[in-house]
Amino acid sequence: MTAFSFAGAALVAASSSAVTPLYRLYQQSMHLSPLMITLVFAVYAISLLAALLTVGGLSDYVGRRPVILGGLLLNAIAMVLFSYASDVGQLILARAVQGLCVGTATTALGAAILDTDRKRGPLLNSVTAFLGLMVGALGAAALVTFAPDPLHLVYEVLFALTVVMIVLLFVMPETVSRKSGALASLRPHVRVPSQSRAALLRVAPATVATWALGGFSLSLMPTVVATTMGVSAPWVGGVVVATLMLAAALTVAALRQLPAQRLLVIGTAALSLGVLVSLLGIWQHSVAMLFAGSVIAGFGFGASFAGSLSTLLPTAEAHQRAGLLAAFYVLSYLAFSLPALAAGVAVPYAGLAVVAYVYGAVVIVLAIMSMIASLRGER
Repeated sequence: MTAFSFAGAALVAASSSAVTPLYRLYQQSMHLSPLMITLVFAVYAISLLAALLTVGGLSDYVGRRPVILGGLLLNAIAMVLFSYASDVGQLILARAVQGLCVGTATTALGAAILDTDRKRGPLLNSVTAFLGLMVGALGAAALVTFAPDPLHLVYEVLFALTVVMIVLLFVMPETVSRKSGALASLRPHVRVPSQSRAALLRVAPATVATWALGGFSLSLMPTVVATTMGVSAPWVGGVVVATLMLAAALTVAALRQLPAQRLLVIGTAALSLGVLVSLLGIWQHSVAMLFAGSVIAGFGFGASFAGSLSTLLPTAEAHQRAGLLAAFYVLSYLAFSLPALAAGVAVPYAGLAVVAYVYGAVVIVLAIMSMIASLRGER
C-alpha cells in the first residue's frame, strides 16, 4: 500500500502541474491576460481548499480506499475536461474539478503512507509532492516541445495513468478501520489536534513563504519567462518550474537525517538567497541566472517543507493524521493561491516585472523572519 499511495499522490500532483507549461498556449489561443491565468489558478486552489475543509479528514472515518477512489475518479474527469476545453470557462471548470481531486486525494494518500510506514512517512510525504509537480511540469514541457497536439496528448497520458491506478486500487488493502462520525466530519472546519497546535504555529511562517513562491512559479513563471525575458520557447517556463521542484525533492532525500529545526533554518536561508538570485536573473534577462536561482530556492523549498512536516506529523495519533494534514494543506494552499491571485490583479497596474520584484521581496522577508525565529528556537 505504501508504494501505491506514493505513486497515487505523485500522479495527482503531476496532473496539477502539467497545466503550467501549457499556460502560454492557452494564453495565445484563448487570448488570456496574466490576471485570467492567475484566476484559473486561484479557482483550482479555492476548490482544493473546499475539498480539504470538508472531506480532508473523511478517510479517518470511512477508510482510505473509498476516498482515494473518489479522488482518482475526479482526476480522470478533470483530464477529460481539460482535453476538450476550448474557452476560459471550460478551462476554469476543469481546474475546479482538479482542485477537488487534489483536496480529496492528497490527505487520504498521505495518511495511507503514514499508516503503512510510520518511520519514513514524513519523508515520503515530503518528497511525493515535489516529485509529482516536477514530473508533471517536465513531462508536459517535453510534450509541448516534441509531441503533436500537446493540449490533448498531455491529458490523454494522465487519464490513462489514472485509470491504471483505479484498477490497482481494488487489490490494495485498507489500512484503517471504519468508525462513526463521518457525516459530522464533513462540516467545514479545520481539525488541529490540541497537541499539534504549537508545532503548526512554529512552522507557519516558513510554510507561507515556501508555498507563496510555489504558487507564483506554477501560475506566472512561464509568463514571466516569455514576456519579461523575451524567451519565446514555451518549454523554458516549464523547465524552470521543474527545476525548482526537482531541487526540492532531492534536498528532502539528501537532508532527511537532519533535525527538523535545523532543516527549517537551512531551508529559509536558502529560500531567501534563491529568490534573490532569481530576481537578479529577471532583472538581467538571464535565463541561466534564473535557473540557478530556481535550484537554490528549490533547495530551500525542500528543506523548509521537510522540516515543517517532520515537526508536525509526529504530534498526531493515527486517527488524527488525515485531519492534521488537511489543516496543514489549508494553510499551504492559502499561501499558494491568494498571493498569486493578488499578483495577477496587480500586473495590469504595475507591470509583470515590478510585481515579480515585489512578490519576491515579500517572500524573502517572510523567509528571513522564519529563519531568525528558527535560530532562536534552536538555541
